[in-house]
Amino acid sequence: MAKPNYQFEKRQRELEKKKKKEEKLAKRSATGGSREQVAQEPSEDAEASQPARPN
Repeated sequence: MAKPNYQFEKRQRELEKKKKKEEKLAKRSATGGSREQVAQEPSEDAEASQPARPN
């Protein structure tokens, strides 16, 4: 009897999750998920207004 190939199964699950996530992201962008994009991409003004941290 052959041993189960757990690495192959795990890789297949990961690929399936990645595909599903990409489809979901594409669907959101097609429907106008502008709120999500704003949260992911902070503006340069917001970064400039924060004080620098001393090391």
